[in-house]
Amino acid sequence: MLRGRFQECEVLDRLLDAVRGGESGALVVRGEPGMGKSALLDYVAGRASGCRVARTTGVQSEMELAYSGLNQLCIPMLDRLDRLPEPQRDALRTAFGLAGGAPPDRFLVGLAVLSLLSDVAGEEPLVCLVEDAQWLDCASAQILGFVARRLGAESVALIFAVRESSADRDLSGSAGTRARRIG
Repeated sequence: MLRGRFQECEVLDRLLDAVRGGESGALVVRGEPGMGKSALLDYVAGRASGCRVARTTGVQSEMELAYSGLNQLCIPMLDRLDRLPEPQRDALRTAFGLAGGAPPDRFLVGLAVLSLLSDVAGEEPLVCLVEDAQWLDCASAQILGFVARRLGAESVALIFAVRESSADRDLSGSAGTRARRIG
């Protein structure tokens, strides 16, 4: 248990229990720099027994590189790419530079990521941790917000850590997203 973070840990534990029980959910953890957001994500990773954990971190110097944050999250799952419907598969391949072509339709990329995460969660619950979400590239933030709003009974948790002072950009308004202030 993290010292002084009982309420936050309780919320995270409930989300993990729900995901293990076949539900999905999204959570935004907010706080100023140094307030323990990373420690809470590490707490989740350590408590996610029986779940697959995928992580990505927004990087300020990569904010102009479309899909860079999403690529980091999804690359370990790309062995399942051939299971996606062809339009989704082609869009994701193009977005990640695995195939040439015109910039992909973001709706198809969003559906592809949702399908990919759902496919992984079909075998074991999936916990996706997004650190420094305020520094995600715009395309990745849009896609992850899109996915968060469409999670149903996929056994997927999306947990975003974002600085309090930053705008949530495309994470705000995610249906079912519960915001939690740290500090």
